[in-house]
Amino acid sequence: MANPALRVLIVDDEPMARLRLRGLLEDCKEPPCEVVAEAGSASQAQHWLSTHACDLVLLDVQMPGPDGMALADAMRQRPNAPAVVFVTAHAEHALRAFELDAIDYLTKPVRRERLAAALARVAQRQTERAAAESQRQTPAEAAEAGVIVINDRGRLVRVPIGEVLYFKAELKYLTLRTATQSFVMDGALSDLEQRLGERFLRVHRNALVAKRAVRELERRQMADESEDDAAASQWQALAPEPMADKGQERSSETWAVRVAPVDEWLAVSRRQVAAVREALRAAAG
Repeated sequence: MANPALRVLIVDDEPMARLRLRGLLEDCKEPPCEVVAEAGSASQAQHWLSTHACDLVLLDVQMPGPDGMALADAMRQRPNAPAVVFVTAHAEHALRAFELDAIDYLTKPVRRERLAAALARVAQRQTERAAAESQRQTPAEAAEAGVIVINDRGRLVRVPIGEVLYFKAELKYLTLRTATQSFVMDGALSDLEQRLGERFLRVHRNALVAKRAVRELERRQMADESEDDAAASQWQALAPEPMADKGQERSSETWAVRVAPVDEWLAVSRRQVAAVREALRAAAG
């Protein structure tokens, strides 16, 4: 899943300088960027930032009114302050810029390669910040915010809740399933159920399924009542099986639900059968 584009605010009192920066950003394909606003002065930028957010400010130094250094100093006092990359014709302010936590200091005329390198550093900072935030935020809290952040072999992946088909508990971990991928994550189903109860249904003690993904409820037969829990982990990806002969010894009834669009089957505990039926009726209506 691609990372979202960096939201960029360009601050420069020269319209042509802003236009050139916009063109250079369009030429830099990686990391992707989106210019969300432009400002011709530090005051205009500060006014915009009071009601909007961005990831990066490309900032000139010498401008009418408060200069870029004053704006950078004010921004770093804000929570979740955007990254700052200075873009200026005056090299002598570099030391002060880095004292203000600037990511980079580019001198005009800016070369595309230098800008791309600065953008890569900003994207890296965003990744590190997201990683730190995900350590503080439980999966359930992230889910309530509308997205799950997963550490996938050192790469942070943001999975929108609307793409999740089910969560399944396996040993110490959870499996998160989308239509195209599976991810392993930490967390507890009970916490996720509490926060996602309106959109997800607990079908078994080890599975939480998106109501929109429930397609079919199937009654099955299994050999022994005591096998109910063990069989739960084996229903996934199984097609419906024929009913056992009535004379089969110690036969017992169990249930499975089909999850679309992946056509995988998950076990349903008996006490949740009515809830699954209700979800199917609601989807049909």
